[in-house]
Amino acid sequence: MLHIHNGDSTADTLREAGFPGTHFAFREALASGLTLRTDKQDDWFALRAQHLCGLAEKDAATVEQELRAQYDTLTSLSSHDEIVLWFEHDLFCQVHLIYLLDHFAQHPVAPARLSLICINQFAGIVDFRGLGQLTAEQMISLFDSRHEVSPAELQLAQRAWSAYCATDPRELISLLNEDTSALPFLSAALWLHVARFPSSHNGLGVAENRLLAFIAEGVTDYLQLCPKFFAAEPVYGLGDLAIQQDLRRMADAPHALIELTGLPDWRSVQCRLTDTGREVLAGQADFVRLNGINQWLGGTHLTNDNVWRWHAASRALAKDETV
Repeated sequence: MLHIHNGDSTADTLREAGFPGTHFAFREALASGLTLRTDKQDDWFALRAQHLCGLAEKDAATVEQELRAQYDTLTSLSSHDEIVLWFEHDLFCQVHLIYLLDHFAQHPVAPARLSLICINQFAGIVDFRGLGQLTAEQMISLFDSRHEVSPAELQLAQRAWSAYCATDPRELISLLNEDTSALPFLSAALWLHVARFPSSHNGLGVAENRLLAFIAEGVTDYLQLCPKFFAAEPVYGLGDLAIQQDLRRMADAPHALIELTGLPDWRSVQCRLTDTGREVLAGQADFVRLNGINQWLGGTHLTNDNVWRWHAASRALAKDETV
């Protein structure tokens, strides 16, 4: 039996507890950076490695080699009678889940059984964030609740992964306006992704606006800012590196919204709002119009010639032709 975990924490927990089977940690960050619809795996590995090496302190060649090894594991499953996916409800996890289900739809594991455990709560835990909070005993108690992945789940995951990787983000909106109940946590997670597009209010996504607001309120210490954000936006499932990326983007812009002092040691970083940051936060100025844009969200490359705006009131994305 092979257990596929979304990261090392849960894999280590069950491995160290001696729970039967091989425990494999899926290592990626597909909620960050570009994703593509391509049949050319070499292109995929190279592009993802270029992005991930900026998050991890590794060179692109090493990261690409690790991605290839991971892919080889996911396509060489003949020795297992069952593959169990352990996932949760947040955006980070759901993007990985649809990627893996799309992969297994294209590379069936039969005669092995493909099973899924995916939760958004656990009895006795009031503020449930993810499987990493659970003890080995609590995780083991979930094992009998697993179910065999259905054709409906595989088909929806394929459509969702294709929409997430689309160059036109309206494909994702179209999907979200249909029935996605086969994967019950997918819709909420992907709406959060859509809300990361530049807002019609000020050109910032939800996460950047939330960070800017906290700094304006006086949460200027990075070590306090991260847990404050995670408590306010738990369903993003983002980590420290994603927060650092957002802060750098706002600080390194020609018309900076914040100033960061204390780098390169993030444990010492203090954040200060600039006058421009106050104007953007108030909706009196627009980040994209001030600074331009060069950002990937899934398969959509946001550039000065390709700006898509999130209109929260109508829950729609529309192309901005005025930048």
